[in-house]
Amino acid sequence: MPQAIFECRWASNDAGDQNKQSLPRKNQGDLSRELAAKIRMMGPIPVAEYMKEALTHPTLGYYTTRADVFGKAGDFVTSPEISQMFGEMVGIWCVNEWRKVGSPKPVQIVELGPGTGALAEDLLKVWSLLEKGGDGLTLQLVEISHPLIKKQAQRLCGDIEFGDEIPPKGLKAIHGDVPVHWHSVVEDVPTDAFSIFIAHEFLDALPIHKFQFTEDGWREVLVDVSKESSHQNPKFRYVIARNPTPASKIFLKNGVVGRQPGVIREVSPAALALGFHLAKRIEEDGGFVLIADYGHLGEKGDTLRAFSNHKLHDPLVDPGKADLTADVDFRRLQDEVGEKAISIGPVPQQVFLRNMGIDVRMEVLKKKCSSEKEAKWIEAGYRMLTDPAQMGERFKFFALFPNVLRQFLYKFPVAGFPPPRI
Repeated sequence: MPQAIFECRWASNDAGDQNKQSLPRKNQGDLSRELAAKIRMMGPIPVAEYMKEALTHPTLGYYTTRADVFGKAGDFVTSPEISQMFGEMVGIWCVNEWRKVGSPKPVQIVELGPGTGALAEDLLKVWSLLEKGGDGLTLQLVEISHPLIKKQAQRLCGDIEFGDEIPPKGLKAIHGDVPVHWHSVVEDVPTDAFSIFIAHEFLDALPIHKFQFTEDGWREVLVDVSKESSHQNPKFRYVIARNPTPASKIFLKNGVVGRQPGVIREVSPAALALGFHLAKRIEEDGGFVLIADYGHLGEKGDTLRAFSNHKLHDPLVDPGKADLTADVDFRRLQDEVGEKAISIGPVPQQVFLRNMGIDVRMEVLKKKCSSEKEAKWIEAGYRMLTDPAQMGERFKFFALFPNVLRQFLYKFPVAGFPPPRI
């Protein structure tokens, strides 16, 4: 559904545009008042804490309370909803890399933040077709939102009735008769199987700390209550910490590149911890990791932004009612993984998808179309995924492989990526 009305989350990160396009909503939820009360009592809070509460508060968070965040009725659209070709290319990549290392079983596909289940659905279709079923395969989904779990279950497993048990147990996917399990954290995913970890637009939603370089060195950017705020209508603002905070001491030093007053840097401890955990998992238990997200190699600073109704939205307005997101720093992620795993990429989405054969797949799908209008929809989806001015350049693919495969990857490079520098 590549419609023009959809504004993806990579559309812009200009702070000025955010302020111009977003206006406070009349009825703010309780989360604004809860955060304001906390700040008045404890003082300004890190951006990471504000972001975590806004997205994952148990009863008032953006992702924990809504199932309509994706698509036309939601706030943004992602690649799997745009075209089946995206999930198919990811599925082909998974089967190809799994076969190259001997098709070990049991094997589990682990998707972090599966959204509507569209990517998992298309991936299972490919796996079932290429492997003639899903024998020895399980699907493990890491999801904290009960509304989204229901949507995923119905999409993957058919029209089911939900009781009090969420996530449901004992379900199997329509495609391949694959058992499906849900977990609230990745640490709960079983360790007794070869694991293929997929993280599509997951790391961008993990909380970030924001820092600004001042005459006194790096200082953390905090969220405070605005002077114009009232108890019934809280408003927030950014402030600069007067003294070094624990986060500024741990994550940034005065020697960091970009020591000019006003320069901003963002660090996501949660993303770094996840990268470390996944690298350790595939090293100890076998497997590999594929990450698809928008990001950079350390050259960008202020990327935090919000989206509501497919438009840019002020991140400090209506916490819990808009999506908050920040670009992934792949360079920092590579440094965190270090020698624990082999880092492949990142490469632009258009490079990965074309290397995987999306051009050929588009032509095959067009030949099967029953009308010219249907063929144009397929072409429009293809362009949105691969055009450098749309998703093709902004989004990146990044992979991790166990160190034991270092010499192997010399002879058999990872599909979709240029040969690794090992």
